[in-house]
Amino acid sequence: MSDAVPFAAAPRREGSDQAGPVRLGSAEHLALFSRMLLDTFNPYDPEAIRWPQLEEAAQTRLRTLPIWDIAVDTEEKASRRVKAYAETIADPLLRQATELNAFEEGRHKAVLARLVRAYGIEIAQPARCPPPRDAEWAFMVTGYSECIDSFFAFGLFELAKRSGYFPVALVDTFEPVIQEEGRHITFFVNWVAWHQRNLPWWRRPLFRVKILAVWVFLLWERMAIAREMGGPPSDNNFTLTGSKSVGAEVTPGALLDVCLAENERRLGLYDRRLVRPRFVPGMVRLLRRFLA
Repeated sequence: MSDAVPFAAAPRREGSDQAGPVRLGSAEHLALFSRMLLDTFNPYDPEAIRWPQLEEAAQTRLRTLPIWDIAVDTEEKASRRVKAYAETIADPLLRQATELNAFEEGRHKAVLARLVRAYGIEIAQPARCPPPRDAEWAFMVTGYSECIDSFFAFGLFELAKRSGYFPVALVDTFEPVIQEEGRHITFFVNWVAWHQRNLPWWRRPLFRVKILAVWVFLLWERMAIAREMGGPPSDNNFTLTGSKSVGAEVTPGALLDVCLAENERRLGLYDRRLVRPRFVPGMVRLLRRFLA
């Protein structure tokens, strides 16, 4: 994982779509989603990134984005939580893929740390993240949280490119991090589908309850974020107010359309036999019916 390649290298597209359907929960399914993550790995080195020089106005806009503390802290937690779950996995291929997921989450933190250093952005030290008491719960919270955040991040990133709010060179430099999140959530939702089908029959209802509990926890967390929106801008409500922060004046409906289109485009890079995240896009499509 130490060989550096150009940071903006595009992910390789999976080429096995014509191999026929795959049964969810099968050994073939496990190999398909594990190899998807492993075979599309981009071995870039954060230390080799050449951050573009920015004009003062662009650098000021970057510094004032209300995301940097929470972004670094989130990637730190994600790396530790995914790694903790990887240590519980017996299957060698799945463990290797999950360890790669953890490595990439940690690499995202390293990229962000170097970005804020390059542009003189001051952030607080990430909070200490103790080992999770329930590694599976922590892995699921991380995975489903990324399903929410990545969906909106895809759209906001595209709006940032369209608006020209940030220089193209900076947007292109950060592209691989955004695409890696698409790989991660595709891997995660396929793990959920595979794992549930391989549990003893009597444990499957308990696992479904656990999934519901994770969603309740995350929705409660997002409701707490929404309550903050009446106050000054904060790191945590960036996903909800982010279109203005990237220089794009769009209606809520148009923002959701961009998020849906970008979600389809980015996740469409991978084998069509793989499961895709459904809950967030489904809820957004439902909400979209009521927005102009």
